[in-house]
Amino acid sequence: MCQALLKAIAEKLIPGIPEETRISLLQQTNVTDANSDLRPNDGSVEAGESGQGRSVLEHVIEQATAKSDVEQEIRVLSDGINSTDPYGPVRAVRVLRHDRNQKRLFREDKNARLRSGDRGLAARKALKAFEKTVAESQKLLEQPQDEVSAETLKNETQEALDMLADLQLQIEPSKVAETEAKAKRILTGLGFSEAYMSKPVSSLSGGWRMRTALSISLLQETDVLILDEPTNFLDLLGIIWLQRYLESLQDVDDAPTLILVSHDRDFITLCTDLLILKDKGLTYFHGDLPTYEASQSERKLWLTKMKDAQDKQKAHIQQSISNNIKAGKANDDQNKLRQAKSRQKKLDDRWGLQVSAKGGRFKLNRDLVGFHLTARDEIDIPQDERPVSFVLPEPPDLRFPGPLISVENATFRYPVKTKAKTAAPTVLQDINLSIHMGDRVGILGLNGAGKSTLVKLLVDETKPTSGTVTTHPRLKLGYYSQHAVEALQEKGRADLSVTALSLLTEEVAGELDEGQLRGVLGSLGLPGRTASDIPLGKLSGGQLVRCELARLLWRRPHCLILDEVTTHLDYETVTAMRESLSDWEGAVVLVSHDRWFMRGAVEGLMEDSDSEEETEEDSVPRRRLVYRLRAGILTRLEGGVTEFEEGVAKRVAKLLPM
Repeated sequence: MCQALLKAIAEKLIPGIPEETRISLLQQTNVTDANSDLRPNDGSVEAGESGQGRSVLEHVIEQATAKSDVEQEIRVLSDGINSTDPYGPVRAVRVLRHDRNQKRLFREDKNARLRSGDRGLAARKALKAFEKTVAESQKLLEQPQDEVSAETLKNETQEALDMLADLQLQIEPSKVAETEAKAKRILTGLGFSEAYMSKPVSSLSGGWRMRTALSISLLQETDVLILDEPTNFLDLLGIIWLQRYLESLQDVDDAPTLILVSHDRDFITLCTDLLILKDKGLTYFHGDLPTYEASQSERKLWLTKMKDAQDKQKAHIQQSISNNIKAGKANDDQNKLRQAKSRQKKLDDRWGLQVSAKGGRFKLNRDLVGFHLTARDEIDIPQDERPVSFVLPEPPDLRFPGPLISVENATFRYPVKTKAKTAAPTVLQDINLSIHMGDRVGILGLNGAGKSTLVKLLVDETKPTSGTVTTHPRLKLGYYSQHAVEALQEKGRADLSVTALSLLTEEVAGELDEGQLRGVLGSLGLPGRTASDIPLGKLSGGQLVRCELARLLWRRPHCLILDEVTTHLDYETVTAMRESLSDWEGAVVLVSHDRWFMRGAVEGLMEDSDSEEETEEDSVPRRRLVYRLRAGILTRLEGGVTEFEEGVAKRVAKLLPM
């Protein structure tokens, strides 16, 4: 629903958005497809070509500045002015004028179809009036050359020269150089080296294609910038840089309005206002997310107390009415019967919310406009969102103690070809790490630091060049790869009939029956027909994450190794997973760029907890460790995620001072 709303805004399908508003939309869907356009949806300019053969830098500049449209108009005018035909400039001006009128006619027609009431009537009148303008420009375009007067020829030739001068200013060399410098700054901030900027855009992998599309959005001159999950595929350096860059736009003249969708709580702290999409409606809130959550909690508590007090008062009044009716009938007392009837009418008509939306005294003509069945609104206590189901199974007994995984002095280099004259660089150097039952281990590092290689050592997908990696003899390991969703999508494309349930049924090979499998899938938020009837190819990214987790958890692992597990998940699911991982009996090794998720799942820093200490009910002692992997060296951070974040922030300040 959220993506449909963003697309409707970008395409200006919502009445009231001025047609001249420049809107740029970067959506997370389809950007990583190898055949995708690599350009964000732009409500004001047609999408360009796919960028085959151009370098990343050239592609970003061309797509962001939309030079192709300007250059086409310059070419038409130049051909007309340089023509030996005296009528050439006039023809060029009229062609461009008619083309622009046709585009505006399309916008006027769309407004007339989308709007209703008085605004719709005004839009249809404007459409009819502009249809005459288009007809006149068409008539001028078809006018025979011998009917053009000398004065018209002179005026329109001058108009052609003026139009050409204005268009050439838009691509003047100084502006091109400035745009190129800005593009390089943006690409550098998002992790592109000089060598990567020169690579053909068609050779980029999915993650780098996403960064390229994000660079185009940031470079565009736009009035409204819409970013849907822009932190996907960014490391923490890129996330913090993007956060600082977007914050700096507030001080720029003609700064765009930013609409941001993100599951990264630390990242969205840059937003000053919230739009809450709930029950098919939008609610506006001035303030950040923690303030909104606190205000909602306070309002719910206040309304609950008010309703409880009114319920007690109502019960007392109803008892009084019942007593009056009983006494009136017994003694044939019409006064008591009338009094009971009057009280019942007031109770039915005027019972409910007695204050205005601002908390002041209720006034009927101001606070309850329109038709209503009663003179007061019912006290409507906000209901909590339906909790996301995320249950981790209890791991089986190990029978005898010992570390689950032990890494001792592990070093890794890629194999060297026999003809190579130089030794392969060291990816990991003297790694020492032990993981015990109940441990929470977070691994932080920038892209290229060797995190994926370290994870492959832990899950025995590769062997160290030197040193050892040993595991507990009874260890059951669950490994979530950062490419898991893409692998499931490929399975879905290869077999259009495969579903989450059928995939899991094939893998368990009879160890669990269908009811047990449905229980595993349901505990992770894939219930009923979603698991059994919807093909993998039709599931969302978040649902595919749940499917992959089900493939890991049915074995009841002792240790979970999760590599960027939050990438495709929404905020509610990330929150539920964070809480489950923090309290789970097994061990967790987490690789993530989501600072809020890492603080909760690994460090145990929950907003509703006053202490990090384990409760007496905890049956397993829990170590909470955060490591930094840099240049192949693994170092424990005593300051945890905050220490790593501060170090990256200093690097961002040196790299791109804002």
